[in-house]
Amino acid sequence: MQTLKNFINNQFVAAHASETLELVSPVSEETIALSPISNRADIDDAVDAAAAAFKTWGKTTPSERARCLLKLADALEEHAREVAETQSKETGQLIAMVESEECAVGADQLRFFAGAARVVQGLAQGEYMEGFSSSIRREPLGVVAQVTPWNYPLMMALWKLGPALAAGNTVVLKPSDTTPSSTLKLAEYIAEIFPEGVINFVLGDASTGAELVAHPEVKLAAITGSVGAGRAVGESAGRNLKLSHLELGGKAPVVIFSDADLEAAAENIAQAGFFNGGQDCTAATRVIVEESVHDKFLDLLKAQAKEIRCGAPDDEDAFYGALNNRKHFEKVLSVIEGLPQHANVVQGGKRIGDKGFYIEPTIITGLKQDDSAIQEEIFGPVITVQPFSDADDALAKANGVDYGLASSVWTTDHATAQRFSRELDFGCVWINCHIPLTAEMPHGGFKDSGHGNDLSIYSIEEYSRIKHVMTAI
Repeated sequence: MQTLKNFINNQFVAAHASETLELVSPVSEETIALSPISNRADIDDAVDAAAAAFKTWGKTTPSERARCLLKLADALEEHAREVAETQSKETGQLIAMVESEECAVGADQLRFFAGAARVVQGLAQGEYMEGFSSSIRREPLGVVAQVTPWNYPLMMALWKLGPALAAGNTVVLKPSDTTPSSTLKLAEYIAEIFPEGVINFVLGDASTGAELVAHPEVKLAAITGSVGAGRAVGESAGRNLKLSHLELGGKAPVVIFSDADLEAAAENIAQAGFFNGGQDCTAATRVIVEESVHDKFLDLLKAQAKEIRCGAPDDEDAFYGALNNRKHFEKVLSVIEGLPQHANVVQGGKRIGDKGFYIEPTIITGLKQDDSAIQEEIFGPVITVQPFSDADDALAKANGVDYGLASSVWTTDHATAQRFSRELDFGCVWINCHIPLTAEMPHGGFKDSGHGNDLSIYSIEEYSRIKHVMTAI
């Protein structure tokens, strides 16, 4: 059986570590490959390579960095089907979805970062004190460590790599232990485009990530993952006085007023809630609907859910695929099976078949605000529906969780939309839509959803430092 290798200095190299993990297909539940659990020696090799490369890469011009990013975008587009097929074997995702939503969109995002690398913003050089001239330098940090999740392995790698490279840093990235292969496929194209050591990938589990984040040569640690993993990264970074960038999931509220277009809302929310099997930190998971239209909207949402089905990676009629891994699959089922007596599963709620990690589109009503299914991220094809009495009640329920990543409000009233865009305590507020993202706009959250932004010019700022230069004149 194939054992995957790390990618260091543009070469695939066997890990020093002898321990391995089994990579299991979410569709067949069979072991499809082995992946090493890289240790400190492996991490030292990768960080040393990145540190050596930074001496040159950190001095390259924005146009040189942009050229490499543009070439990588072209390569990703050219090989999109191959990348998508590679990824779906480990994720259970639909091949067509990966090809369109991660490869094509990811190539566009790389092109954005290529352009943004050449448009650095800051104060103009000038005389802010008599007799002195001041200027600002925006400089790369050095070697950055990045840890990516399993729900969108390719896209999350691109979100991390793009701004870090555009800013002039070098990278050591650890993909999720269950889904490393699309990242390694990307490495094949990287080796033909980027100088040695600029981008390095080490495989492993949480212990590998902890070793990488704690490495003294690393200047910033970035992670997309769970709150627990993010806290561990933040604590490690704090002890070592290095920067951290944490994107830690969400519990997105969807506030629906009686004046909204309920049919359009139900269709959009079903898609935004069940997309990728609900394994999305911005998924429309918590519907909070005005009491007077609660039952009507629930019927519309149930009708939409009945039309959605999951299927095998090559099923062109399916909307989502299998959940990523057995542990997560069993966790989602346990949430549904362990609901309090006052909760009602009004749609779905069961496993599909006896092979593969498939769960029906599920809708739950009757939950109270402090129930765990409202408060904790389920990360599966599960939408909860709660009523609200007035705008204050809606805001209290929407904001009454520890997460603060994404949210939406559905209304035709301009004043209501403006109030909720101001008072919803989330890094993104969509109005009459939910889940669209664009490379030019930031993606980041508040509270337990972490800090820092992916995408946009703001993400490049995350990966740079500011230096003031003052000259006597």
